[in-house]
Amino acid sequence: MNQHPGTIGRKLGMTQFFDDNGIVQRVTVIEAAAVVVGKRTLDKDRYSALIVGLDERKPKHTNKPLGGFFKKAGVTPKRILKEFRLPADVVAQYEIGQKLELDKVFEVGQFIDVRAKSRGHGFSGVMRRYNFKGQVNTHGTHEYRRHGGSIGTNLTPGRTLKGVKMPGQYGNKQCSVLNLKVAKIIPEQDLLLVHGGVPGSRNGIVVIRGAVKKMGGHPKAK
Repeated sequence: MNQHPGTIGRKLGMTQFFDDNGIVQRVTVIEAAAVVVGKRTLDKDRYSALIVGLDERKPKHTNKPLGGFFKKAGVTPKRILKEFRLPADVVAQYEIGQKLELDKVFEVGQFIDVRAKSRGHGFSGVMRRYNFKGQVNTHGTHEYRRHGGSIGTNLTPGRTLKGVKMPGQYGNKQCSVLNLKVAKIIPEQDLLLVHGGVPGSRNGIVVIRGAVKKMGGHPKAK
């Protein structure tokens, strides 16, 4: 389980800038102005975690259970909530209502994992969805050029096996990109610049955590 500190943000798009060596760096810009709205403790919940909120929500659009939760915590209602499981000593460092400062959670050069919902492409064929080659255009091929080929079997088992690549919904699902590197942090504007691409369209919600499969996912891990 990934227990590195993290935050949630909103993807603004992609841009580029020149680093100190004059080399152009292509980055994704993420705005992350998340606030701690709750805690989970070992004594009460048997596990430790931070509950983080993003974007303001009008009280009249908040249901009563969530409204009571925000009122008890003493914070304004949030549209997006995310729970981060963390060690108890890390949870104790934060107070409810405290803003997650990007320069204290991440550092430049740190490896991170990003999770978001990919762009939806609707119902797509196998050539677009799985990069199939397709059929030959000659030798009598007729209305079969973009088909995927046979999906059947012999008498045994006599059925189409599960997991066969066929046309269907392409995109619009949660996916993760591992081991991206933090290129730049602008704390006064709550901006995090990440090398490379991040799943999803503009204004999509992004979950960012320290890399779980690579050393350097946490600033203290060297």
